[in-house]
Amino acid sequence: MKILLIGATGTLGTAVHKALAGRGHEVLTVGRGGGDLRYDITDPAQVTELYDRAGRVDAVVSAAGDVPYKPVVAMEPDDYVAAFRGKVLGQIDLVRQGVPRIASRGSFTLITGVLAREPIPTGSAASMANGAVEAFVRAAAIEIAPQRVNAVSPTVFTESLADYGDHFPGMASVDLADVAQAYIRSVEGAQTGQVYAL
Repeated sequence: MKILLIGATGTLGTAVHKALAGRGHEVLTVGRGGGDLRYDITDPAQVTELYDRAGRVDAVVSAAGDVPYKPVVAMEPDDYVAAFRGKVLGQIDLVRQGVPRIASRGSFTLITGVLAREPIPTGSAASMANGAVEAFVRAAAIEIAPQRVNAVSPTVFTESLADYGDHFPGMASVDLADVAQAYIRSVEGAQTGQVYAL
């Protein structure tokens, strides 16, 4: 398959790229600061340009999203708007603009995270954004068939425990290789409207 991978130079994107390429797929990497194509998916005009540049693809995979972390009482309305723009709207736009541009039985795989189901202090914006992406996936799946859309929702990465483990007390971690397998399941499988929680 020809796969468009957004957020390809990040920790997760690098692992997903390796896994997909290792299975013989042609992967076009996309990032704001690196990759085969340089675009910011939070800008709808850049999403249009990205699809124009990439041409027809079989699957679109996202490993990108930014949200602020602050206590609720320190959050401003603009912080929640930034979280929605940084993790939700860009991924929604990948689907919205991508439906006419991917293969007739192609797929989209989006990224959410554990905070949609297990919140942590300072993580209200992330919980909101992840929950919104998951709700969108379930809703979009019933409209875009036979094209498919799923989300991967991992907990903290084992490889990132040194940096972030203290923020997820008592939560089991997940290896990046296992998260990458969930992306493969979404891209190569037949399910739609699923949230693969790891």
